[in-house]
Amino acid sequence: MEQTTATFFDLVRDMMPEVDARMRLSPGHHNENLYAAIEHLLSSGGKRVRPTVTLLTAGMLGADHDRAVTLAAAIEMLHTASLVHDDLIDGALLRRGIPTLNAQWTTGATVLTGDYVFARAAHLASQTGSLAVMDLFARTLMTIVNGEINQLFRTPRGDIRQDYFERIYAKTASLFELATTGAALLCDSEPDLVEKMRAFGYNIGVAFQIVDDVLDFAGDQTRVGKPLASDLRQGLITLPTLCYLESTPNERELYGLLDEQRLEEADLGRLIDAIRSSDAIDRALEEAEGFAVMGEELLSGMPATPEKEALADLARYVVRRTL
Repeated sequence: MEQTTATFFDLVRDMMPEVDARMRLSPGHHNENLYAAIEHLLSSGGKRVRPTVTLLTAGMLGADHDRAVTLAAAIEMLHTASLVHDDLIDGALLRRGIPTLNAQWTTGATVLTGDYVFARAAHLASQTGSLAVMDLFARTLMTIVNGEINQLFRTPRGDIRQDYFERIYAKTASLFELATTGAALLCDSEPDLVEKMRAFGYNIGVAFQIVDDVLDFAGDQTRVGKPLASDLRQGLITLPTLCYLESTPNERELYGLLDEQRLEEADLGRLIDAIRSSDAIDRALEEAEGFAVMGEELLSGMPATPEKEALADLARYVVRRTL
């Protein structure tokens, strides 16, 4: 059964309208199409997991409410901007069942809109009044873009597992790190506490992406909103495929064909079926569970607050969700 988000989301539910309002608040008068695009992006749904992590961490550590809301808005806006460019690069026409910007606009207009949303996110981050947060925000943005470039110009290095974890760090875990570390920096926390919260964000971010990659194989296609094994169809090796290849050495030569996108459709279909019927998905989920447990253990010694318990709940939810 799918675990709901209610147990941890309830503590921040009343703050989410503030986060959304801050994302919609423009620092100046700009082209009306940009406002329409932002409204389209922000109205398309999403669980707001990253703002939730930010607000819960800030609440646990006693950060100023207004600065915490601003940071949460900056992080969600950064995530939104990255999705605009992701959809364009991938040629995705739908996200959560709603047409993407690139399905409706030219490539140039979509790129520029993504750039604008990145700038809006940076402006929000600057409103926290923390130079340390701004530095971390800029580094996270560089990490995300560098990860996309590495993916576009990927060259097999022989260490498929390292490549995978570097990719999901850039894509997902870096934003969770920004959420937890940024909230700790707002409180002028001691370096060891900041490091613990960074590690917490890293671990739950990695677990979150592994589960996403598992759902790419094992999820309900009608709910996921895209063909199953869509990453594999694009030549991307994710953890379920990696676990399968590690347990079946005779299939290792497929990696080169996958990376070069030279695998025949019939062979690709056979590989997808083999992964789905093997124990690779369970093994990938076990790894996700391990990261989530490491994250939860890092909460030991943190202030005993409802937010701490909610963060532990969230770590468990990350690996038990079904979508």
